[in-house]
Parts: sequence; C-alpha cells; structure tokens
Amino acid sequence: MALTLVGQHKPLASPAEQLKVLAEIGTCLPFGEQLRRSGLAPLRATGVTVFQINVGKLCNQTCRHCHVDAGPDRTERMSRETAEHCIAALPKTDIPTVDITGGAPELNPNFRWLVEQARALNRHVMDRCNLSVLLLPSQTDLAEFLAAHQVEIVASLPYYRAAQTDAQRGEGIFDKSIEALRRLNRLGYGREGSGLLLNLVHNPVGAFLPPRQEAIETQFRNALRVQHGVEFNHLYTITNMPVSRFLEFLVESGNYEGYMERLANAYNPAAAAGAMCRYTLSVGWDGTLYDCDFNQMLELPMHLEAPAHIRDFDPARLHHRQITTHNHCYGCTAGAGSSCGGSVTS
Repeated sequence: MALTLVGQHKPLASPAEQLKVLAEIGTCLPFGEQLRRSGLAPLRATGVTVFQINVGKLCNQTCRHCHVDAGPDRTERMSRETAEHCIAALPKTDIPTVDITGGAPELNPNFRWLVEQARALNRHVMDRCNLSVLLLPSQTDLAEFLAAHQVEIVASLPYYRAAQTDAQRGEGIFDKSIEALRRLNRLGYGREGSGLLLNLVHNPVGAFLPPRQEAIETQFRNALRVQHGVEFNHLYTITNMPVSRFLEFLVESGNYEGYMERLANAYNPAAAAGAMCRYTLSVGWDGTLYDCDFNQMLELPMHLEAPAHIRDFDPARLHHRQITTHNHCYGCTAGAGSSCGGSVTS
C-alpha cells in the first residue's frame, strides 16, 4: 500500500491521496472496465429527480465511518449566497425532491431557510438527520419545525442495539437516538396516516456488505417496537463507502484489499444501471456540482460537458451528462446496490 492513512484526531489523507489508494485494487477489474463489459460505459444520467444539497461538514458527532469527515471542529459551511443559487435553480426544473445533507445539515444557519423556500416551490424535502442533533439546546424546536413543513426525515441508526451503534457513532449516541425517535413519534413521524415520513438508515459496523434490506428491516422494526416503543416507516441499507474515515479504517486494519475484492466480486450490472448518480445532482457546500456525494468528498469533478458550479446551473447540460466514476463506485453497485434510498435491486 502506497499510503498510510492517519487516525481521525489528525487530518485525513487528501482526496488526491485517497484516489491513489483506490487505484490499487489488486487483480480486480477497474470499475470503468467493469462498466464497459456490462455495456454501461460511459455511464450517463437518466434525468435529475433528486437535488441533493450538502450544506457543510459541521456536525455534533464524529462517526468512525463518516465519508464526509464531519465533526464539531469543521468550518466548511454553505453561505447564504450559495443557498440562494440553489433555490434559484429549482424553478428552472421540475425536480421533485430536495435532499439536504451534511454534516448535521440542521446546524447550518441557512438550513431552515432552504427548507422553507423549497417547500414554497412545492418540492418534497428530505433531511439527512443524525437524530442526536434534535436534542441540542439550540435545536429545541427543530422536530416541530420539520413536522410543520412535512419534511421527510432520513435518520442514521447503524443498529438496533446500543453496543454496535455506539461503537460506530460514539458513546451514548444510541440512547440519544432512541430519545429523539420517541420525540418524532409523538409528533406523528413514523405513524401510519400522518404523512410524516421517518426512515432509518442501517450501515454495517465493519468491513462487510449490508444484509438483505427486507430482512434487517423486520429485525429493526420488531426490536425497536418491543424494546423501545419506536415506530418508523422504512429501513434503508447502505454500503460503507471506501472513502474518507472508512477508507482510513480499511487501510489501518488491513482490510482494504479484502473489502475492495468483496465489493468487486459482488458487482451487479442491474445495480449499476440503477445507481443513484444517474438521477441525482449533488451540490457541494461551496456550490461546486458533483455526480454524487461520494464524488464530492473525493473532489472528482463533473465531466466537461456539464456546468461546474450551481451559479451556472443548466438543466439541459445536466440531465443526460456523462457520470464521473472511479473504483469507489463498486460500493454502490455491489450486491443489491446501495443508494441514499437504500438497496437498488430486490
């Protein structure tokens, strides 16, 4: 291995250095060649239906698997000017969904403004929530705000047991997550007929592929209902992407080669055909445009045919653009596939 990644108390390797690591996948086919053999190269967008806005890297947690390398000490955050460019772009399209992520997106001072403006344009809004943010003293009315604007909450909960969740997200986070989920349930989230969607996200604790989504959803539902009185709508399984902190973990633990081989051997052409980059546009905290949030963290630019920044937003050049890929894309195309909405295939 050409690069040794450092512990999360120090700066991670740069995106360029991470890409050098990802270029080394032993005897596995490079992802681009795999696409070619599947008849999918070059991979192209099929139209944008999800407008994903990453408002920055500030977060109240420091999770071991975080591909954003988010935390309390991060200063990158979307400005009001860039947020206004995002909202100005929406009326030029019929993109139905605005997906707001981070970091903890709610900590950005423009988060609520973005929600209000997107809802005023009759767009469905999703909030990628870590749950514990709902308990911060500065966010005492956050749950009520989200409910009032009918924001769909997509909440991270690695497992339905405390030990596994805390191992990945920090001591005491499971209990805080349960408290936050109960608060959301009291407002109607996760309750049938309320119209307030509460979906959970499970990703493995370790260098493994996620289990079958339907099976693990049943386990989560039974455990959370019986042990904690918590209800939710759906569970999404997401593969840990070999990017940022999780890439660091793979290298330091000696699991990198094995994990990449596991992903490459599980490559599924059907999952590649339905990859989220084909229908998602990712806006970085500084307004730079990317094909997905993972490309954003690796600073992989869009193809030259597409605009580079939100201020130059042009739907015609984005809806069928060529997608930039690299070997980390095996994470989204292994097995049943992985997207921000869970498995891609059944």
